[in-house]
Amino acid sequence: MKADQVLDAKGLACPMPIVKTKKAINQLEAGQILEVQTTDKGANGDLTAWAKSMGHTLLNAKEEDEIFTFYIQKG
Repeated sequence: MKADQVLDAKGLACPMPIVKTKKAINQLEAGQILEVQTTDKGANGDLTAWAKSMGHTLLNAKEEDEIFTFYIQKG
């Protein structure tokens, strides 16, 4: 999936991936896609709930080699 911006939040513990995601997505235009890469195991639930509550769409989430990657489309 093609992202408009990539956020490297690997090595950060909760709540920092959410904080950094919020700052990054604020720089995007509606409809653009943010790719978030994190190693925080709690990020799946956190980012899913955050995206929904903020009116964004979680397009895809995957885990590979203990790195979680999320694609969030700005609402």
